Amino acid sequence: MSKALLTKEEITLAQHCLAYAQEQGAQQVRITLSKTLMNLIGVLNGEVDKTAHALDRSIQLQLFVDGKFGTFSSNRLEREGLEAFIQEAIGTVRMLEADSCRALPAPDRLEKGAVQGTELDLYDNSCETLTAEKRRELALRSMAWPQEGLIAEEGEYSDSVFDSLTIDTQGLYARHTETSFEIGYESTVEDGEGNHFSSYWWDATPRMKDLRLEGCARKAFDRAMEQIGPKDVPSGKYTLIVDSECASKLLTPVLNALGGFALQQKNSFLVDSLGKKPFPENLTVLDVPRTQGDTGCRLFDSEGVATREMPIIEKGVVKTYFLNTYIANKMGLEPTIEDATRVKVLPTGGCKTQEELLEKVGDGILVTGFNGGNSNPATGNFSYGIEGFLIKGGKKVHPVREMLITGSFPDLWNKLVATADDARPCLSKLIPSLAFSDIDFSA
Repeated sequence: MSKALLTKEEITLAQHCLAYAQEQGAQQVRITLSKTLMNLIGVLNGEVDKTAHALDRSIQLQLFVDGKFGTFSSNRLEREGLEAFIQEAIGTVRMLEADSCRALPAPDRLEKGAVQGTELDLYDNSCETLTAEKRRELALRSMAWPQEGLIAEEGEYSDSVFDSLTIDTQGLYARHTETSFEIGYESTVEDGEGNHFSSYWWDATPRMKDLRLEGCARKAFDRAMEQIGPKDVPSGKYTLIVDSECASKLLTPVLNALGGFALQQKNSFLVDSLGKKPFPENLTVLDVPRTQGDTGCRLFDSEGVATREMPIIEKGVVKTYFLNTYIANKMGLEPTIEDATRVKVLPTGGCKTQEELLEKVGDGILVTGFNGGNSNPATGNFSYGIEGFLIKGGKKVHPVREMLITGSFPDLWNKLVATADDARPCLSKLIPSLAFSDIDFSA
């Protein structure tokens, strides 16, 4: 096993800390032990520019003492030092105000099957055989440099191993181990008038054999070249098509609005939406956290609560909030998973590819990137800068830049026309290219 993985000695130490905290007066304790090993090779204009090797580990203690609560962390993993740390932490918690809403989750909600950490098949032991020379070769393999029009090309290859163990005084023992392999390139090109345009492309996967190295830098170069020659487009209402690469910009605020903290603070445009239908019939969003081998999947959340596959929004109806034990107690509601884990938007409209989606909608503006802007979590109103392409007859006509889209998220999603089926598996949110009708664009 990789040296990055938690050792028996470290696990034994975490278990000792659990027992020791109880001996010192904590009625309930949760401990999370984590360790990460990362290697990175950076390249610039065809040559290795930087290297990095980092090993991080930490232990986090959540202490429930006399109805009071505190969270503490340390990267010192030696017994005597941690015992002194725990004594001081418990003394600090005793000085806080009591909060009756603080408690560990009910034992029957905890994950029971994450014993080895590798149950989801997210650990690839090929990371153990990688050498510095091999990593260098992987970083350079994908480069497009030199290329006519390409004035700068920056890339990174990295691999990492993450291992964590969460235990508590109710018998929780939940481990998660995963590897990640990632390649990314950014290209800057120049037109005949000296104007610069930049774009990127990347890929990531838990398994080395699935990493799409070839063509990564070329894709970034092609995306940058496509931006040359932008033209102004008049303000007005257009069909909005959003590339799958950046579509999370429009869904993440919806998920955040279903989060317990936002709801409890009344800082959410989806307050009191559970069981109601604020979204259209053709929108279904699932949480699929337990799929074998998929990026972002987990068997448990940070409380150790078991994840499960479930609808978040089903045919427009809000089916769940995301409430950890504390927030649920404060709101007087049943607790759930604390956050969405592996989000999937179900395709609608019968289009497989983005090209088919463009043909279906005919005319509009394809957004390939967002540049600044903001949204109001309480009202759902937003204003985002965009870049992309004018679409006529289902085809790209010319690039557009420096435009704004404005509206509200409920109104936007109720104008969903269709989607492609092109979600990128390297992303934690499986969102395909999306098309919305009659969206306000301003130049």
